[in-house]
Amino acid sequence: MATALIKNARILDTSKEDASDPSDIYVETGQIREITRAGGVSVSSDVVIDAGGRFALPGLIDCHAHPFLADTNLARLNEVPLTLMTARAGNILRNMLMRGFTTIRDAAGGDWGIKQAVEEDEVIGPRMFIAGRALSQTGGHGDSRRKTEDSHPCRCADALAITGVIADGLDEVRKAVREELRLGADQIKIFVSGGVSSPHDPLECDQYSPEEIRVIVEEATRRNTYVMAHAYGASAIKIALEQGVRTIEHGNLIDEEAAALAAQKGAYVVPTLVTYTVLEEEGRKHGWSSAMLDKLAVVKEAGLASVDICKKAGVKLGLGTDLLGDSFDHQSREFLIRAEIETPREVLHSATRINAEILNRTGQLGEISAGAIADILLLERNPFDDLGVLQDQGAHMPLIMKRGQVYKNTLQ
Repeated sequence: MATALIKNARILDTSKEDASDPSDIYVETGQIREITRAGGVSVSSDVVIDAGGRFALPGLIDCHAHPFLADTNLARLNEVPLTLMTARAGNILRNMLMRGFTTIRDAAGGDWGIKQAVEEDEVIGPRMFIAGRALSQTGGHGDSRRKTEDSHPCRCADALAITGVIADGLDEVRKAVREELRLGADQIKIFVSGGVSSPHDPLECDQYSPEEIRVIVEEATRRNTYVMAHAYGASAIKIALEQGVRTIEHGNLIDEEAAALAAQKGAYVVPTLVTYTVLEEEGRKHGWSSAMLDKLAVVKEAGLASVDICKKAGVKLGLGTDLLGDSFDHQSREFLIRAEIETPREVLHSATRINAEILNRTGQLGEISAGAIADILLLERNPFDDLGVLQDQGAHMPLIMKRGQVYKNTLQ
């Protein structure tokens, strides 16, 4: 792999308020080997990039992404073959990288095949940490069957089937976790409350018993990984945390007690606020029912308040987007929505260092430091002052580097 030298860059560390003095970043075999003051690197490099005093930000991480849910009305995915789904996902992944997202945590749908395709550059996109198929109880958020269906037909070849699996009882959930791990899942996802996009289950209903969740966590822990739980209601959040779930996804209806428990347990909450804004704007035209839109209104109203509750309790907040269908161009809007209640630096701290912690990749991702993977963005302006520099589909981002490889360079 070629060596690279980025000269005269002002490095941004999201745990600090100010950018560094002009610095040089030397990259070798996909890793940052040395950072010095500008002009301090003496070795020769295959690629030399003059940043011209621009701002260097670590590659962004989206910890709740669904590139395989390429239809806002999920029910229609049962008519989409896996080949078409994969082709659509390929375009979505490429565009994510071109916005500066060098890593995503796929929250159901992606498998080891597409993850490997990205690793091999057969598909251009962010590196992926996959959950495989999310676990749902019968009648839960992941049970997409119509009320006229009374069985589990084999739907091995449609895009919706690959996103979830129904498992009930201790033996079934144990086997389901083991199967997803066998198939290459990096973490396990479960549904422990109702959801917005599912037409039949109430939003705040608790799903999975404490005993079932405990077994799921136990099996994940055996493989040195963790469980992420889709959860809206405070009751479901508390039950999940008590059984050892590590990350709460969405969490819009969290209360002070549940937030205090999350902080005590060292758990993370991953808000996904942009998806509610976009669905409010576009859900009806995509065939969302009145019941689904009513649920949407409830969680959207509570979104920023949930972030405030978590911040006051000392909960570590990740950053995700949870976008569907043709709405992925709104991915970077999440920064602007979060900035209504947080500083730009705090928002980017969630999208870099905190998300790296969630992925168990501290020191490797989410920072520009010696020994870290060389995921580096160059920006025309300081995003700590102006998050607009991250908007417009990467237009203000002249350089995108992932693992030392340049995927975009408009500086020359």
